[in-house]
Amino acid sequence: MNQLLVRSVMRRLVSGGTCNRSISSVSAAAAVVFREVHKPNSESVVMMSSQRLRFSGQWWRMMCSTSEPPSKNSTTSSAVRKEDEKLSGDSVEKIEAEDKVALSSYWGVSRPKITKEDGSVWPWNCFMPWETYQADLSIDLSKHHVPKTFLDKVAYWTVKLLRIPTDLFFKKKYGCRAMMLETVAGVPGMVGGMLLHLRSLRKFEQSGGWIKALLEEAENERMHLMTMVELVQPKWYERLLVIAVQGVFFNFYFVLYLLSPKLAHRVVGYLEEEAIHSYTLYLNDIDRGEIENVPAPAIAIDYWRLPKDATLKDVITVIRADEAHHRDVNHFASDIHYQGKKLQEAAAPIGYH
Repeated sequence: MNQLLVRSVMRRLVSGGTCNRSISSVSAAAAVVFREVHKPNSESVVMMSSQRLRFSGQWWRMMCSTSEPPSKNSTTSSAVRKEDEKLSGDSVEKIEAEDKVALSSYWGVSRPKITKEDGSVWPWNCFMPWETYQADLSIDLSKHHVPKTFLDKVAYWTVKLLRIPTDLFFKKKYGCRAMMLETVAGVPGMVGGMLLHLRSLRKFEQSGGWIKALLEEAENERMHLMTMVELVQPKWYERLLVIAVQGVFFNFYFVLYLLSPKLAHRVVGYLEEEAIHSYTLYLNDIDRGEIENVPAPAIAIDYWRLPKDATLKDVITVIRADEAHHRDVNHFASDIHYQGKKLQEAAAPIGYH
């Protein structure tokens, strides 16, 4: 049926007539073809799209080869052509939009309509309303694990040594420091969760919820980074540094977790202690007026359920609280290993932010 319609349209083009009449006839015929093509059937969406593309190509080639004789109303004809081009562009956009709907309905995968509490449309795809939370600001920020064993001291001094180049490079640029810190802090949870996942598959055993807990930590750190990027806007050389540091740290932590999970978690625990210290310095500079207390990004307001008039200080405060929770989780995980037990023997702190 579609092929007969196309042939009819092409014969009409060849038979002559003015450009405007041809365009109107083609548009009408194209609309019929479009309706026929988009009737629900079992044909592939890709085949339907390619048929429309072939037809469009033939139509445009015929239009380019068709010309009108010069007339006194050349200005009017030019305006009509521009209007036709605009309508043609709108038709293409409509086809593309309906293609997306067709693809979505064909596979049965589509995002449901999600709204906020005030009825407005939920603007984020990277997280959903049920993944948001209010940070627990009552957590003790002063906790510290005193290194006692040899491995504890290795972990502690490794983190202290890593802080030296960071201080030299960023100095008091706490926004850039935080951005770099979050690119590193998002790695351990992902590596630990991935290795526990593989272990669970390999040994046919449950993880006790620790896979989800560690992946939640990685996702939370990633949201910290997405927030800091809105505030800092990193330069090109900082982006290169991120790539280099992430590549080195990922491989280092991957090997470390394979060799000694208790040392790996202890390292992260001390990293989180340093993060708390860095964010405290950040807040002190905001309080002294050395850093402008700008409005909070929209992504931070929705993710942490902050008030609409939240500021940078509010954002740094909730991020620091998150880091304190991650400190507790990783020191706890290391303690479990030190007691000669497996992580799945203790309840995983799922949803502990």
